[in-house]
Amino acid sequence: MRSVSTRSSMALVVKSANNKGKTDPKTSSSKKGDTGHLNLSIADGPSIGQSVQSGRIRVLKEGRSSGKCPVIYWMFRDQRSKDNWALIHAVDQANKMDAPVAVAFNLFDQFLGAKARQLGFMLRGLRELEQTLKALEIPFFLFQAKAVDTIPKFLNECNASLLVMDFSPLREVRKWKDEICKKVGESVAVHEVDTHNVVPIWVASEKLEYSARTIRTKIHKLLPEYLIDFPSLQPPSRKWMAEGPAKIDWEKLTADVLRKGAEVPELEWCEPGELAAMEVLLGSTNGFLTTRLKNYSNDRNNPLKPKGLSGLSPYLHFGQISSQRCALVARTFRKMHPQSVDAFLEEMIVRRELADNFCFYQPQYDSVQGAWEWAQKTLMDHAADKRDHLYTKDQLEKAKTADPFCRMYWAKKILEWTSGPEEALSIAIYLNDKYEIDGRDPNGYVGCMWSICGVHDQGWKERAVFGKIRYMNYAGCQRKFDVDGYISYVKRLVGETKKRKIDNPANPASKESRTLESV
Repeated sequence: MRSVSTRSSMALVVKSANNKGKTDPKTSSSKKGDTGHLNLSIADGPSIGQSVQSGRIRVLKEGRSSGKCPVIYWMFRDQRSKDNWALIHAVDQANKMDAPVAVAFNLFDQFLGAKARQLGFMLRGLRELEQTLKALEIPFFLFQAKAVDTIPKFLNECNASLLVMDFSPLREVRKWKDEICKKVGESVAVHEVDTHNVVPIWVASEKLEYSARTIRTKIHKLLPEYLIDFPSLQPPSRKWMAEGPAKIDWEKLTADVLRKGAEVPELEWCEPGELAAMEVLLGSTNGFLTTRLKNYSNDRNNPLKPKGLSGLSPYLHFGQISSQRCALVARTFRKMHPQSVDAFLEEMIVRRELADNFCFYQPQYDSVQGAWEWAQKTLMDHAADKRDHLYTKDQLEKAKTADPFCRMYWAKKILEWTSGPEEALSIAIYLNDKYEIDGRDPNGYVGCMWSICGVHDQGWKERAVFGKIRYMNYAGCQRKFDVDGYISYVKRLVGETKKRKIDNPANPASKESRTLESV
């Protein structure tokens, strides 16, 4: 595997090549696939003595200094030891106070409908993470209950002085954070660190952005400040002397999760964990940047070429790799493949962070009420339009439709095949969250909202059912790629999976060979 070669005091400056830092108006469109042309050069990194930029940190609750009392990092979205600003901040604050530091993780029971596919991947990654942290002399505590109960209780038991959290824009997580802030003692400070986005979400924009066009320039202007290399994670200056974490029976824990969520089995094509994530990014055999980057800008939209995708989506979703690290390394390949690197950075930075912006500033990010007024009006105007087909959620889940192909435009067809936009959106989110390994994510919610409610898009020619929402159809897909070839490809994969289940009936949670991810 190729190692990551970067310099600790160096960073990227990303500017528009055509307009000296301003986005080229010719490429500033809300349509999918548009990008701003990126120029990459080198700038200074963080100043000496400043481990994490202040803009990355939000103080959710002030506290009173308690001497050498522990610092706890409640890890949720960013499940890694390397390139993690929240962990860096936690260790840095602990060392400044000459206090011990620990990582806590709360395992939820099928969070937002997660099954074996998602939870198995996550647990195997956490098992590796525990050993990595152990080597760094940072204890890893795993809890199984409600975080609003377990985290405050743990803080009280170890007499913690500071709680560090990573950032998530999802409603449920933000509600938990609010409740935890109310439950912890007055002496405990609470900091939130955005280590998921390259540009912290609250710094990139202070409002809900309309489209990629409106946020792209804002992000580009801030990249010289935030797209920088990571400082080395310093070892804790004081060891954890309180009661250590209970021994985790990973085998039993994983088996329980796989049994409960067996209806959606694990996947074979992606191995979990930080090491596997770096192999996908930079591996000498099949690494994205090292072996597959050349054709990314063209092949990523061809479903017959799944290897044209980066393969990084599961790792980015579970935080097993940093998007900032991916961007830093990708810039070293730009001279060879400028178009593909630009397309990759557009998707990974601008589009992903646009999705976080939507979920952060729009509380109804998974509802028709979260759409723009024009979209709500046009959907309601056409809600009673006659549909050629009407299917139940169960029929759609089992692919019992008249259409043999349902990929790029699957959520579009759900709008066409259900009684109205509310039902269509609900089913689209249900299917995405249940089956996609990177479901329950801002990108998934925004993808469904884009398809059904026109979020981050514009109004189009008005037609039945869709109103002014962008329309897609089977004939359009046929013009773009070999639909029949894709259907044959999927049938072959389904056949392989069925055969494997017959050959191994005793293991209902056996892994599926492949899936098509969307990064």
